[in-house]
Amino acid sequence: MKGNKPLLSVSEFLSSQRILIIGNGGSGKSTLALTLGKITGLPIIHLDQLYWQAGWKNVDREVFLSKLEIEMEKEKWIIDGNYRSTLPLRLLYCDLIIYLDFNRFVSLWSVIKRIIKHHGKTRPDMAPGCPERFDWTFLKWVWSFNRENRDYFYNLLSTCLKPVMIFRTRKSLKKFLKTLV
Repeated sequence: MKGNKPLLSVSEFLSSQRILIIGNGGSGKSTLALTLGKITGLPIIHLDQLYWQAGWKNVDREVFLSKLEIEMEKEKWIIDGNYRSTLPLRLLYCDLIIYLDFNRFVSLWSVIKRIIKHHGKTRPDMAPGCPERFDWTFLKWVWSFNRENRDYFYNLLSTCLKPVMIFRTRKSLKKFLKTLV
């Protein structure tokens, strides 16, 4: 399943009511969610807003799962985020998966630009009270994401009966987005 997967037609894509966006940190999941939200009118759910509390404290797992299930049961949504442990659950609810499988240099560079742009401020896709900061642990996670997660994602998605769109480059994603407007 590795490589670019055939894309859905525009009408097939636009008929999707529950879209799941996954990929490395810095791959542009939240940006894509916002763009698709404007095009489709679907509400956006950022997993980071469900998971984090002020001061970068995570909620208890049960609280996170409860919040997530409430959101997934809604009729329409775009959910962006990884949270690998909940991916099999989210796959049950969605009707389309978009995987941003960009190389680690692209993702890392995007994270560094994001840190510089938003340093000390809370991004709109993040929980209140979680200002952007320089975090070596997160940067290492982004750097090693593909090595540690790509095979898992591809194996899981290859058994999924839902449509999957895989973008390996920003150029291919931009080309597809142009077909929607």
